[in-house]
Amino acid sequence: MLEIAHNFEQTARSFSPVVSVTLGLAAVTVGLFVWLGGLGFRRLLVALVGAVAGAIVGSFIACRNLISATASAAVAAALALIFEQMFISILAAASVAVVTFVILAGIYKADLSDGLKHACSQMPLYSWPIIAAVAAIFIAGGFYFWRLTSALCCAAIGTMLVFAGMILLLLYKGAAPVGYISSRGLFFAAVFVAMTAFGTVEQLLFCQPAGGRPAAKKRATDKKDQEPDAAPLGWRNR
Repeated sequence: MLEIAHNFEQTARSFSPVVSVTLGLAAVTVGLFVWLGGLGFRRLLVALVGAVAGAIVGSFIACRNLISATASAAVAAALALIFEQMFISILAAASVAVVTFVILAGIYKADLSDGLKHACSQMPLYSWPIIAAVAAIFIAGGFYFWRLTSALCCAAIGTMLVFAGMILLLLYKGAAPVGYISSRGLFFAAVFVAMTAFGTVEQLLFCQPAGGRPAAKKRATDKKDQEPDAAPLGWRNR
């Protein structure tokens, strides 16, 4: 994950100022929307994340061939929609595994700035079962606490987009945000967790489940249809 962030920073440095600012503002705006309201558009978000993941995998396998990347994105988006519950469970587990890794790396003073392999060598062996156990808990939670896991996943993706957008905007100012974040991994992991927790609770409280109101309206209509029609009032009942 850290190596991906460093590669992202290096690639973003080649962007023109207009592109950096535009992409940064777009990422922050979309990130805030997904962070606070992604649960209402969960299926669209699942399709987009699946398409992005499929495009990345397809581009690496086919040596950045545009046709292969597009085909992989379409297939991945379709599979993400078909296996939506499993996809969100795995995505949530992967997100929490990364955050747990960063937190443990900060606790054990692992130097993330020198690369992922070096940081892993500085962490104790029992940290890996902890990360695996946390990921397994979230995979199971995806099947038993579906709406909670969906809200958590949307909040985490939104937070990551906000972070990515801020990195682009800071790069425009000539800063080195990834290195700064790496040197203070525990602090920024805590910020990430706090933002994700807030977004999760906010969506659970204020985001209406997709189809919730129409379903409730349909139940009310069915109940009304099942009620016996009232007998017309005759002159004796008046």
